[in-house]
Amino acid sequence: MPGQSVRDFVTAYERAFPGEVVRVTEPVTLDYDVMALVLEYERRRRWPILMFEKVAGADMPIVANVVASRRALAWALGVPEPRLALEYARRIKDTIKPNVVARAPFRERVLTGRDLDLRRLPIPTYFPGDAGRYLTAGMLVARDPETGVETEGYHRFQVKGADRMGVSLHSRRRMFEYQRRAEARGEALPCAIALGLHPLVSMGSLAYPPADVGKFEVVGGLFGEPLEVAACATIDLAVPAAAEIVIEGEILPGVREPEGPFGEFTGYFSRRSTEHVFQAKALAMRAAPWFQSIGSGRAGDHITTLALVREAEIWNALQRVIPNVTGVHVPLSGTSSFSAYVSITQGRPGEAKHVIPIVLGVDHYLKLVIVVDDDIDVLDESDVMWAVATRMQADRDLVTIAGSLGAMLDPSADERGVTAKLGIDATRPFGEPFGEKLVMDPAKMAWARALVDRLGG
Repeated sequence: MPGQSVRDFVTAYERAFPGEVVRVTEPVTLDYDVMALVLEYERRRRWPILMFEKVAGADMPIVANVVASRRALAWALGVPEPRLALEYARRIKDTIKPNVVARAPFRERVLTGRDLDLRRLPIPTYFPGDAGRYLTAGMLVARDPETGVETEGYHRFQVKGADRMGVSLHSRRRMFEYQRRAEARGEALPCAIALGLHPLVSMGSLAYPPADVGKFEVVGGLFGEPLEVAACATIDLAVPAAAEIVIEGEILPGVREPEGPFGEFTGYFSRRSTEHVFQAKALAMRAAPWFQSIGSGRAGDHITTLALVREAEIWNALQRVIPNVTGVHVPLSGTSSFSAYVSITQGRPGEAKHVIPIVLGVDHYLKLVIVVDDDIDVLDESDVMWAVATRMQADRDLVTIAGSLGAMLDPSADERGVTAKLGIDATRPFGEPFGEKLVMDPAKMAWARALVDRLGG
């Protein structure tokens, strides 16, 4: 699939799946309309890309739900949906360095000084109860002040004025550490916010590469070619050249301001925030840009990519030490962050319990791991829960860890993000007799499928 822009992706995706790009021609406002339509489609079990063509008070359209479905993510990678996590896991290890280009469309309009006003962008309010208008699809790009390695990732931005936004670095990963290092020197952290990005750029930004590998290199591995990046206008940083909009600025040292509440991926409003402050220096954009929105809360646009990234990292971690992993799934029911299901073919006593600490060590957000046998479909939550109900005994099969690092936004964790973690061994006891599972003859199942198809079912 040619091109590295969100426009290239949406155009090609619409050709492949005509009904999966919905163009909303009726006028919409910035007060909850975008989120309400996303939720209505999800209620109908649909996750199309949405193009809002008429936004009140705006001179640009809003595109949403670009990364809402596993179908779209798999298609972006060029693989069938069942191979999505494994292919992603493979490609994030095959990094390719970015290519710096001289020109970029986002440099067509550059606003600074009095002309700079972030409020001119169609930034929505998502839920009643949000503290204000929130930039949700802004990929923050910065460089380690000590090593020079770049990183990027998604963070929420609350608009507070023409050139000022609150930002929370609550994931406490690279960006949090880069800002801490700059602040320790008494320096601001130069950074840029890129909006309107190809799904592969979004997917690569969420990976966990080694500390000396920049995430633009991961994105290149996903594309199978160098990511094209271009210099910002006012700061010494490069961003994806195909971005629609770029906000250049810095995170101020030693400054904290209240930020939030905001409807987070947990499905709850969160007032927890690192309360950092972003000061804008320039607003650069295409001549006729698209504004990208990512739905908040538990919207697929917000959490589907989170599940994919964690599945891939779990696959890569387990395959180094567990020879027969047959399935990994991070379900939406666990907000794509807190729960993971793993199936294995048991080959050694104690192997199932050995899986648990490995998975919990992949990502500090994870707090529940369920391990099942290879006859259980980890993509079928009912099947997983059946294994828990019929193969688990609480006095022998539970593993608990108290006082562990968790997610600051988890409402059940304390204010520091400290939490307890649980592993469940829902496999059959190794090497011991166990009940025989009911299984239908495959030939009869094929007959039944064909008959139901003929009956119009």
